[in-house]
Amino acid sequence: MGTVYIPRCSDGTFYVGSTIDLPRRLMQHADGSGSSYTRRRLPVELVWSEGFARVDDAFRWEKRIQGWSHAKRLAFIEGGLDAVRGWSARQRRDQRSAQT
Repeated sequence: MGTVYIPRCSDGTFYVGSTIDLPRRLMQHADGSGSSYTRRRLPVELVWSEGFARVDDAFRWEKRIQGWSHAKRLAFIEGGLDAVRGWSARQRRDQRSAQT
């Protein structure tokens, strides 16, 4: 089983990662050995996580979320997938075209 997780860093940014052992990985982030990104932004607080039956599915979601803006990540954390439907640049462009 794999887990995708998002901690909020002390500077307000979000880190996105995946792991097979979430408690261990969070401890690594907390003690500064988790990643160079979070090491410079301690402390971190877990704000979202989701388990997946397959590790490769978790990894794909990690990479997908990593490509999102801060605003889109925040909307996702607060409202799930429904909150970010229509956030792609193409969909926003198509919506603007339809309104004019």
